[in-house]
Amino acid sequence: MRPIALALPLLAFSACSQAAPAPAPADGAARPFAVTTVADFDSPWAMAFLPDGRMLVTEKAGQMLLVSADGKRRQSLGGIPPVDSAGQGALMDVVLHPKFADNHLVYFSYSAAGEGGKGVVLARGTFVDGDAPRLDKVETLFTGSPLVSGNGHYSGRIVFAPDGHLFFTNGERQKFTPAQDPQATLGKVLRLNDDGTPAAGNPLAAKGFNPAIWSYGHRNLLGIDFAPDGALWEVEMGPKGGDEVNLILPGHNYGYPLVSNGDHYDGTPIPRHATRPDLEAPKVSWNPSISPSSLIVYTGDLFPQWRGDVFIGALSGKALIRVDVDGTNAKKGDEWPMGARIRSVRQGPEGALYLLEDGAEESEGRMLKLTPAQPR
Repeated sequence: MRPIALALPLLAFSACSQAAPAPAPADGAARPFAVTTVADFDSPWAMAFLPDGRMLVTEKAGQMLLVSADGKRRQSLGGIPPVDSAGQGALMDVVLHPKFADNHLVYFSYSAAGEGGKGVVLARGTFVDGDAPRLDKVETLFTGSPLVSGNGHYSGRIVFAPDGHLFFTNGERQKFTPAQDPQATLGKVLRLNDDGTPAAGNPLAAKGFNPAIWSYGHRNLLGIDFAPDGALWEVEMGPKGGDEVNLILPGHNYGYPLVSNGDHYDGTPIPRHATRPDLEAPKVSWNPSISPSSLIVYTGDLFPQWRGDVFIGALSGKALIRVDVDGTNAKKGDEWPMGARIRSVRQGPEGALYLLEDGAEESEGRMLKLTPAQPR
């Protein structure tokens, strides 16, 4: 199948979604959780919890840290490849293999320069503990294609499915057309084997698409997670407005840049999702933008009232946001101002919520632990 040609204006782009000024931090007494500072980092991006409670934390510039459960001790991991951290580039996500206890495999993503441009890379290495911890036998598993110029919209989120397949997000790199190009992996959700090869049975391969593609028509996909019922939820930045939460369905086209609930940065309108019922519409969207950075489906016991709901970190929105999920339906829930840009939200092994501030625009780069507030 030949790439789809789109007639689009040449526009200037912001590094993320455009948003209204963030509200002032909420009074801690109004929050249903207590906030504890665990540690402070230099522009952290993501975290993963080891079985013993220690954490792996990535920082934008290219460092991966092994951090004690109380945040008081940290060691830099060796073996991390060079990272091109210009603009939105970073050492990005970090995820453990589902059988980490047996194989010690750590998966991570980062932005790198190559021949013809830059791209997002999926890699893995074997975790080696000790006085000088490292990732051993690091190998590149997948690189988003094509490589293009620019430093934006890498995406790079990773999640393992219950059946062991790996899902990897590739942003459209602020280039519009790759999101609808059947051969490019940019602007797509990908379904891979754990060695980075395209998984068998991907829904669009027989139609001439790149065999790794699971869904397409996405912009900047910065959060993805599975619910206990197997539903796959994703959050992405829209343009000027139109940030969206999607239920990811195999083979579906999510419309960007043909449709959006936001507009181009110069004010040029984009047709709304309602004009194209043949394209998959978001379950929830925001206008003005919140600039979502991350997403989890909560499955813990500390906050039983939120089990099965989606939590989103917001950058320009400077908030933690809950989306109320009911099966395949979703609606806006709570929005708690945090007074800082939230780069990552994760669930800890004991069911607490952990946040990372991204360290920009007066954010300190702290790791915060959220536990149920004590009744007064």
